[in-house]
Amino acid sequence: MLIQMLSESAFEEISVKQLCDRAEVSRVTFYSHYGDKFELAEDIFNDMQQKGKLEYQQLENANNPADDPITSYCNLLDSTLTIYYDNYDFFRHTTPNENPYLAFSFYNYVLKTVELFTERSSGRLKPKYSSRQITSFLCFGLCGFVNESRISGLSLDSIRKDTKEILRGILSSNILTGLP
Repeated sequence: MLIQMLSESAFEEISVKQLCDRAEVSRVTFYSHYGDKFELAEDIFNDMQQKGKLEYQQLENANNPADDPITSYCNLLDSTLTIYYDNYDFFRHTTPNENPYLAFSFYNYVLKTVELFTERSSGRLKPKYSSRQITSFLCFGLCGFVNESRISGLSLDSIRKDTKEILRGILSSNILTGLP
């Protein structure tokens, strides 16, 4: 229900009462599952994060038998883009101007996921900078590139291809890592 309601109102303007009325459930039922609407939004993000992890594992199994760290980053990017576009009805409302809370939450989920991945990969990548610095650099830059590409009307296939090319170039260049 929340996702449908975001087409009509900003997240900050949607009340629990409105959610319950639209879903035809009592407030008691809502509160037995969620503490507030923010917890509901976090649950949506958590579900999508779990789907993204599954998508990532499938990509790793399918196209990274050598466990190449750059391919792993590209698979992480692909899984994130897949979840983003498969759930575009929700994610199109995660812009700072429209729904600041959702935009902040979305960015934090992506940032945490990439930072954990970077920390796990640091032995293979030999980073020159902290995991947080690398993650912030990649996330801000690539998110901006994806958003501008989407606004420009590029297809998902073009965005994937171009973004992976940029990511591979950055990671292969030794700007962020000590890879040979």
